[in-house]
Amino acid sequence: MNVKKAVIPAAGFGTRFLPATKVVPKELLPIVDKPTIQYIMEEVVAAGIDQVVLITGREKGSIEDHFDTSGELENHLKKKGKEDLLKIIQDIAEMVTLVSVRQKEPLGLGHAILCAKRVIRNEPFAVLLGDDLIDAETPCIKQMIDVYQKLEKDLNISGGHALIAVQKVPKSETHLYGIIKGKKVGDRVYQVEEMVEKPEKGTAPSNLAIIGRYILPPEILDILEKIPKDKRGEIQLTDGLRELGRRVPIFGYEFFGDRYDAGDKLGYLQANISFGLKHSELGPKLKRFLKDLPLDRK
Repeated sequence: MNVKKAVIPAAGFGTRFLPATKVVPKELLPIVDKPTIQYIMEEVVAAGIDQVVLITGREKGSIEDHFDTSGELENHLKKKGKEDLLKIIQDIAEMVTLVSVRQKEPLGLGHAILCAKRVIRNEPFAVLLGDDLIDAETPCIKQMIDVYQKLEKDLNISGGHALIAVQKVPKSETHLYGIIKGKKVGDRVYQVEEMVEKPEKGTAPSNLAIIGRYILPPEILDILEKIPKDKRGEIQLTDGLRELGRRVPIFGYEFFGDRYDAGDKLGYLQANISFGLKHSELGPKLKRFLKDLPLDRK
């Protein structure tokens, strides 16, 4: 089956970036000259997905505004003759069909995805977490759609499966991630046998970490609706995936590309430097600056 819808959870408070996120949603913090979430939207569009379900919370209306038309700004740019900037603003507004759904309480990632149930209905769908920026020649979610459809054809399973993005991480960092145990069944593809959320140091079943890209069958929504809440009163996607794995096969795909955790201060800085070096105008200047920067400066 074709994957034509994507869910992007964007209801979190962004507390790791306070005070910057007191008023500005963390999804709108810029990587060079574009908000973080715009990179995610561009990945979705490049993969051929034509509808995005944005899961928002209170004080997040500015995210929707970013992808809407802005008559006053457009008129100002026209009067100033800034046609290049005008085109950028208009292209953003026409980028994708956006459906916004409010998550009224922050009850976990599983609950955020469940909020999209009425829009998703009975179709497989992608989930992209805004904290994970993946710089790849072929967009990560496009890689995954291709693998998902190949698995469907090769295994004759008619969409009754799930695919999650994984990446090898240092063993010393496995306690920071959800980790899979899996059997390799193809090039960079593993059939998942077990998922452990942030295992204690030295206990992880592998070093294959779950990264914020998923393709899920609609059955996961019924599971999330019934799954018990955890000790914090939240509905966790990992718990839903464990139950889903009892019903349909789940696969992990080790994607091509460089991943940056833009929800972490160091990862955010790394993303800005990496994307900045690739910027046509700023790249050469930034490279010279970094070359001349005294690394022992305090």
